[in-house]
Amino acid sequence: MAANKTSGVADSQKGKTGDYCAHEKQLYVETPVILSHELTRKAGYKVYLKLENLQPPGSFKIRGISHMIQKAVASGVCEHVYCASGGNAGMAAAYSSQQLNIPCTIVLPETTPRFIAKKLEDLGAEVIVRGSVYDEAKKHATTLSEKPGALYVPAFEHPDLWEGHASLVVESARQLEHTPDAVITSVGGGGLLNGIVQGMRQVGWQHVPLVAIETDGAHAFNAATQAGTLVTLPAITSIAKSLGSLVVSVTSLEYFQQGKPPILSQVVQDREAVNACLQFAEDHRLLVEPACGASLAAVYSDVVGALGKAGQLPERVDSVLVIVCGGAIVSTEALHQWKKDFNL
Repeated sequence: MAANKTSGVADSQKGKTGDYCAHEKQLYVETPVILSHELTRKAGYKVYLKLENLQPPGSFKIRGISHMIQKAVASGVCEHVYCASGGNAGMAAAYSSQQLNIPCTIVLPETTPRFIAKKLEDLGAEVIVRGSVYDEAKKHATTLSEKPGALYVPAFEHPDLWEGHASLVVESARQLEHTPDAVITSVGGGGLLNGIVQGMRQVGWQHVPLVAIETDGAHAFNAATQAGTLVTLPAITSIAKSLGSLVVSVTSLEYFQQGKPPILSQVVQDREAVNACLQFAEDHRLLVEPACGASLAAVYSDVVGALGKAGQLPERVDSVLVIVCGGAIVSTEALHQWKKDFNL
C-alpha cells in the first residue's frame, strides 16, 4: 500500500471541490469511512467502507443532484425541478427541492411501485405517472421542462452531477490515513464513476486502480470497454434496476481509455450481488440495493483476489475503499424475497 498520508488534502483542494460549493447550502452529509472488521477478517486485507447509504435520501445521488440544482438556482434558472426517475435520482431531486423550497415534479413510468410514489409525495413532490417504460416518462419530463425557469435533472449524464459526486472521494481522502490500494464502486449510467474519477484526480489518486462493477444484464459500461465504443444493451435483465442504463455515459468510456486512474471493469451475477446485500445486512445491520451489492461483491465474491491472481491488482493488497452507494428502494421484505428467489 502507498505509504503517503492524506492529511492536508482538504486544504490542497481549496479552489477545486471547496470553492464551487462555497455558495451552497450543503444538503448532503459527510458520511463516515469505517474499517469493516467483518469484511477485513473475511478478505485478509483492510476493507474500508464509505457509507453513502447514510445520506438523507438514501444514496450518493444527493451530492450531485443537490449541487446541480443549487448551481442552477445561483444562475437564476431554476424555478421548478423536473426529473424522470422511479428510484434514487427522483428521491434526491425531491429531497433537494424540498430543502430549497422549489417546486418539484417527478415523472414515473406505470411500472413503478406505488410505495415509491408515496415516498416522493411525502417529500412534497408532484408525481405524474406517464408511459409504460422509463424512456416514455423521461420524454414527458423533458417536455415539461422546456418552459422558462424549469430545470431538468438527469439521472447521471451531466457535468454538474459529476462535480458534486467528486466530493465523496475528497472526503474519503481526508478521512483515511493512507491511500488505498484500490477503490471499488458500482457502475450504472456512469455518473458516480465519472465523479469518482474526478475526485481521485483531485486528491492525487490517479495511480490507484478503480474497480468498476456491474451486474450481468446491466453491463453497459463493460460492453463499451470491450467494444471500444458505446454499446446499447437490448434490455435490462438484471435485478439491479438502479444500474439499468441501456448505454453508459460517453465520458465514462473516455475515462476508461485515458487510464488515469486505471479502471478495471468487472461483471458479477445477480446472485452474487444479492448475496452481498444479505451478508452486508448480517455483518453491519444495514440494508442496500443489489445495485450497491455489486460493489460489495468485490469482497464477498473475492473479485479482488481474482484480479490479484490475474496481475491486474497487487497480489498482496493491504487495503481497499468500497463506495457503499446505498439505495432507498430496499426493505426487509425485499431482501427476504431476493433470498428466496436466489435460494440463498
